[in-house]
Amino acid sequence: MKESTRQIAERFECKYTVFEKGSDPELLEQAYRTAFDAGKKGGFFPAILLLEDHVIEWLDYAAKEICSRDELIAGCGDDGKDILEERFKGYMDDYEIDDVDDFIGNETDGEIVNHFCSYISFRANKLEEDVLLLEIPVKNPWEIIAYLPMGGWNDCPAPEEMISVCKYWYEKYQAVPAAFTSDVMEFYAPAKLNGVDSLEAAREHYAFCTDRVEQGTQTYKISELAAGLEESDVWYFWWD
Repeated sequence: MKESTRQIAERFECKYTVFEKGSDPELLEQAYRTAFDAGKKGGFFPAILLLEDHVIEWLDYAAKEICSRDELIAGCGDDGKDILEERFKGYMDDYEIDDVDDFIGNETDGEIVNHFCSYISFRANKLEEDVLLLEIPVKNPWEIIAYLPMGGWNDCPAPEEMISVCKYWYEKYQAVPAAFTSDVMEFYAPAKLNGVDSLEAAREHYAFCTDRVEQGTQTYKISELAAGLEESDVWYFWWD
């Protein structure tokens, strides 16, 4: 193990496993799913962190500029739905979209996502850098954000908003924040949409991350995203 990898891992004060750069990504995903099941009795939720160049800068910034873990958890509200609705309305206004129905569209085909990909080098289909599989000792999965306080730059929700949205999505979909890079976040959604209408879910995904539609679909329609979400158990978000 590289010394820098060990130093980063020990910041989290929890059990961890290192998957070294160049390893088979399938082994990491299998380990995550095993840890997810084990965590139900073990009192933790797993999280994957890619140790790319920007991760130290991100963690240092979070430690200095963002409130403590306990404060972030204590401040988590029940306003996740309101946050997403306000963001969606704001984007419709900013982009001067008057015909929301046309923007939603009526596509019936979309990409199904059943595997994490944020840590994979697509040229070699191997781990891009060292990766940590953390066993984060939290009672609720949205509290992972207190350990990995992503957000607050570009259009990415601030950590205070992120944790509330994650709480809302867990209660609504049983989806949990699972994999993190400096600009990507993936959720594991074992119940998929948990009976929720796919267009409703896709609108929320767009509000959370507009690039999920603007750069992640071929038609730039919310309905294309919705069609793929129906059978997906991994949700992918990238803030450019």
